[in-house]
Amino acid sequence: MKKEVEEDIESNLTGSEETPHTEVSKSRWFTRKRKGITTSTADKKETPEGLWTKCPECNLISTTTELKENLFVCPKCNHHHRIGSEEYYDILFDNQDYTELFDNIRSKDALGFTDLKNYQTRLDDIHAKTNLKDSMRVAVGKINGEEMVVACMDFEFIGGSLGSVMGEKFSRAVDYCLAHRLPYLVISKSGGARMMESAFSLMQLAKTSGKLSQLSDAQLPFISLLTDPTFGGISASFGMLGDLNIAEPGALIGFAGPRVIKETIKKDLPEGFQRSEFLLEHGFLDFIIDRKNLKDRLSQLAQLFRN
Repeated sequence: MKKEVEEDIESNLTGSEETPHTEVSKSRWFTRKRKGITTSTADKKETPEGLWTKCPECNLISTTTELKENLFVCPKCNHHHRIGSEEYYDILFDNQDYTELFDNIRSKDALGFTDLKNYQTRLDDIHAKTNLKDSMRVAVGKINGEEMVVACMDFEFIGGSLGSVMGEKFSRAVDYCLAHRLPYLVISKSGGARMMESAFSLMQLAKTSGKLSQLSDAQLPFISLLTDPTFGGISASFGMLGDLNIAEPGALIGFAGPRVIKETIKKDLPEGFQRSEFLLEHGFLDFIIDRKNLKDRLSQLAQLFRN
């Protein structure tokens, strides 16, 4: 066999004409033998994507099923993986039973904005890829028997950015809470305001903050849950206006990112800067809550506010 391989290599180097014998020898190079079973490299089956997840903190590799059963929290280091509205609703609502509100509103390219591609094409592409209509969904359901309106952002829709649709859904959710005397929970996960909507996006900061004053006047609770990451216009408006501002462990929260701040002030930042633990220590949060305790804690808070 060794002699045949050497002859094949010499034949290829000299550019001599291939023979059937050479073809057979070459085929042996790409053949695997395992316990009497012969398979070619072309027959090798690739592992389907999405079956395994690697923790970005401790590098633990676990199956997606195992991670989902643990509420998308690493069983080794307790790192809270980023999840979307669908996962939060399944975790929070009793029997995963809820009603989505205002799902008929979609963003529109009112300015004819274009960067690498025009805004409307970007919206259509993301909708086709994610089946999301915008960066926030609103739902109502019961959490351990306590009815609550929950608005949750989806980071995969243009970074969970604040645009006119999110502002409108947020405001209509407040109106729904006022009409039905319900507490309001907002789960934030966003990179900030949506630049494609320019001033329309920035106007939502005032709009959403103003609506919360109506909720306060009606003595209905607003709970703001900040998750990783929460930045820009969200943290500069309703994200920090909760009757209770709470966060998940290790969540990155701020206005400008730590890299931008470091480059601006030309100094090293404190360890854990802008993480939820840092904000709690400096008085910006009321408490940090682990995802596995979130449902029970929220229902307890709803009872306390109601009483």
